Amino acid sequence: MSKIKTEILQANQRYAAEFGDKGSLALPPARRFAVLTCMDARLDPAKYAGLAEGDAHVIRNAGGRASDDAIRSLVISHKLLGTVEWFVVHHTDCGMALFDQETMASLLEGSLHTAELTSEGWRNPVQDGGSPEGRFVNWLTFRDEASSVVDDVRRIRSHPLVPKDIPIHGFVYDVRTGRLIEVPEATEAGRPA
Repeated sequence: MSKIKTEILQANQRYAAEFGDKGSLALPPARRFAVLTCMDARLDPAKYAGLAEGDAHVIRNAGGRASDDAIRSLVISHKLLGTVEWFVVHHTDCGMALFDQETMASLLEGSLHTAELTSEGWRNPVQDGGSPEGRFVNWLTFRDEASSVVDDVRRIRSHPLVPKDIPIHGFVYDVRTGRLIEVPEATEAGRPA
């Protein structure tokens, strides 16, 4: 068994030993909101948003982007589980701003092994013939965090399956201070009709 797997299973044993009455938490989130945010390991939505288990839905992906799958999750969150308010939270120093569509496609075409970032940019330390399939994926990269939040809130707001009365707020989380910084243009775009 790998060291990481062993550590995870040991941590889970400690967690389960103190699980208490969490098994009786209701399926719908108690505070009736959802957060769409980045998968970056430096972000802990439970801490930056004051959440306990059972409070809210947290949807995570690379960049916290309003992908089709993220919108699918938000729609389920509202339609079947009663969330009435949504937050889109991107963050400073996001890795999604470090590459573009062509860079990712080229890297994947050359190799499926982990790439490395050098002073000249991304490169494959191993060239072993990857796959051209990366050219058919929209990687949803961006250059500016605040603009990407605005774009995502607008995309969610204009989606035909999203009710017009759900407030959608836009924020950038500062990875150096832990603060949520509202993006007024995003929140305005997400204002309920």
